[in-house]
Amino acid sequence: MNDETPHTGHCTCNHVRYRMTGAPMFVHCCHCRWCQRETGSAFVLNAMIEADRVELLQGEVEVTATPSNSGRGQKIARCPQCHVALWSNYAGSGDRIRFVRVGTLDEPDRLPPDVHIFTRSKQPWVILPPGVPAFAEFYVREQLWPPEALARRAAVLAPPAE
Repeated sequence: MNDETPHTGHCTCNHVRYRMTGAPMFVHCCHCRWCQRETGSAFVLNAMIEADRVELLQGEVEVTATPSNSGRGQKIARCPQCHVALWSNYAGSGDRIRFVRVGTLDEPDRLPPDVHIFTRSKQPWVILPPGVPAFAEFYVREQLWPPEALARRAAVLAPPAE
């Protein structure tokens, strides 16, 4: 499992600074064409974590609703000055889980991917590391995620108690 100590990050202009107060539930490296277009890169690296475990330390984010490959859209939190994407919230998990862009962390090398997804559309020159699960499309979460991460996800997505 990924490092439990806090992870800090920021946008390019340093207007927005944030902290992840613990380890992410899981880290995806997505190679789908949608992510390639959105990031202007070969893939995106997202650390999934409960929204309440991401604290703004400085500045405010600007949230933009954008379409997504699923058709259900996503909200991208960006710096209002340099417009760097810091995290997304996808419709499937709403505002409760953030997909933090690992590249915006101060020490992104601390969070390598737990899985490579949508590799059927990865750039042919990207070489996947041995020993990291890779899937042509998506995967069965219960077969890959550690039990603690599954429990955290279930807890954050559970309906609020009456």
